[in-house]
Amino acid sequence: MKTILFADALTPAGLLPNAAIVISADGIIETVASTGQVWRGNAGAVWDFSGCVASPGWVDVQINGAFGLDFTENPDSIWEVARKLPRFGTTAFLPTIITSPAEVAQRGMDVLRRGVPYGWRGAKPLGLHLEGPFLNPAKKGAHNPQYLRQAEEDSLQQWSLANGVRLVTLAPELPGGLQAVSQLRAQGVAVSAGHSLANWEQAKAGFNAGIGSVTHLFNAMPSLEHRAPGLVGAALTDERVIAGLIADGIHAHPAMAALAWKMKGAKGMALVTDAMAALGMPPGVYRLGDFDVTVDETSARLADGTLAGSILNQEQALQNMMAFTGEAVENILPALGSTPARLAGLEEYGQIIPGNPANITVVNRAGQVKKVILAGKPF
Repeated sequence: MKTILFADALTPAGLLPNAAIVISADGIIETVASTGQVWRGNAGAVWDFSGCVASPGWVDVQINGAFGLDFTENPDSIWEVARKLPRFGTTAFLPTIITSPAEVAQRGMDVLRRGVPYGWRGAKPLGLHLEGPFLNPAKKGAHNPQYLRQAEEDSLQQWSLANGVRLVTLAPELPGGLQAVSQLRAQGVAVSAGHSLANWEQAKAGFNAGIGSVTHLFNAMPSLEHRAPGLVGAALTDERVIAGLIADGIHAHPAMAALAWKMKGAKGMALVTDAMAALGMPPGVYRLGDFDVTVDETSARLADGTLAGSILNQEQALQNMMAFTGEAVENILPALGSTPARLAGLEEYGQIIPGNPANITVVNRAGQVKKVILAGKPF
């Protein structure tokens, strides 16, 4: 039987108030129309969330793990984390493997190639995000310098969309960086600039070569400076580039997050969590790759105080950006759904339109998740 969801619907054309979203028995969106145009009697079930907003399902393009599990330490944990992520509004994600030996990325590819475990439901892994190892050692952050290296053609051969790699973060100013961008794009992989000392000219060269986003804007890159705008300035002023932002108020001051929002808006910003194993867990010591990370109520840090991912979830990121910018919830929501989907090369994924799978996150006007729908079924 069909299901009808009543809510304000966030569509590619904008917010459609008092909408009815008709979902087929096999989980496909059939109709998106004004409430008065849809007859309730056609439905086997009705979900009435009048006054709330139905958003395209949220996509987290940078998440290192959660619920005590770290993807780099154990790529087999991807499906277990995915099973629980929808509680935060996330319907799809890019499991992120940070700088590590080459066999770790290969294990991640193998996990995705084996496919969905029997009886599993959860947020859908859309492909790996490989953050490193082609990063600038001077901006390594919480990455193990032992494994950092320069990009070479042979090392990139297996990193293709066909093999389950969807996004790679690298430093474009490194020797071989621009060639790596071209090779990865030819292999169907999106490329992001991060952990980088790129100046303005090097950043622009990277964007011209095919880099489409910047990984955790402001972090692991030189600060915005009026005589040397660098990667931050280049990203903020280039309409081709989507800026990933960790909106926890720690990785970037709320005022800087608001400044970035004024420059990029919802179509140019992807709210990421960069969450690590401590997401969904109490304070304590958790792993991120090779390192122990001490986690308190608000942040995750190495022994020397370096930020090591976050404990942010997407629901909290939405609420934080509403507070930082003063924007209404419907204005922030594309930065959680349609824009990160576009960053990952999946623009069609993040849209509430007929013919698409019904992956929908419903929130109230305060940004609280009220319902998550995965392929037409409630989570």
